[in-house]
Amino acid sequence: MFTGIIEEVGVIREMRFLSAGGVINVSAKWIAPGLKIGDSICVDGVCLTATQISPDSFYCDISAETLNRSNFKHSKPGTSVNLERSLQVGARMGGHFVLGHVDDTGQLTGKTSSGPGYEMTFEFPPELERYLVFKGSIAVNGISLTIASLQKNSFSVSVIPHTYEATNLSRLEIGHAVNLEVDVLGRYFERFFKLGREEEGKSESRITLEYLKEQGF
Repeated sequence: MFTGIIEEVGVIREMRFLSAGGVINVSAKWIAPGLKIGDSICVDGVCLTATQISPDSFYCDISAETLNRSNFKHSKPGTSVNLERSLQVGARMGGHFVLGHVDDTGQLTGKTSSGPGYEMTFEFPPELERYLVFKGSIAVNGISLTIASLQKNSFSVSVIPHTYEATNLSRLEIGHAVNLEVDVLGRYFERFFKLGREEEGKSESRITLEYLKEQGF
């Protein structure tokens, strides 16, 4: 589990595509020395496992499903990627719960100056619309961001100068693909509510408006 607070921007040194998946090598001068084989690391929003480690880089295997779901299928040597190690118990929670399970890719469609920072707009696939809410959290390339405005098939975020410079957002150009992960709480609520509706046809559902209010919804 991660928080969406980026620790380092690494660079892809090697990307090998195999018949079923791939292998990635990422330079990470600050993070790599503290890694162990088997550690989880979030690479541009994707949870991967370190399989080999050198003093300034690490290797990870990429499954076919991950390649299909993420922007890794477009990646090449020289591409900048956001890096975050897994959350430590007792550490401060600065962003939101990010699992590193990318839902799909979107693309940057707009970037304008906004005060000292930027407003960036991203287009998203229609199937993600029901999980996005105004002022809700979303992970873009592993970065915890807040939705500042929401349209039918796009959302905008306000990016402060520190986040812009400390992540690969500053390197994105219009049309670039980004990894998107919606807030997992929305998925759990959807499943919870769906099961309750299915129970209505069998017996009286235990999920009522009063019950949801008691649970904090």
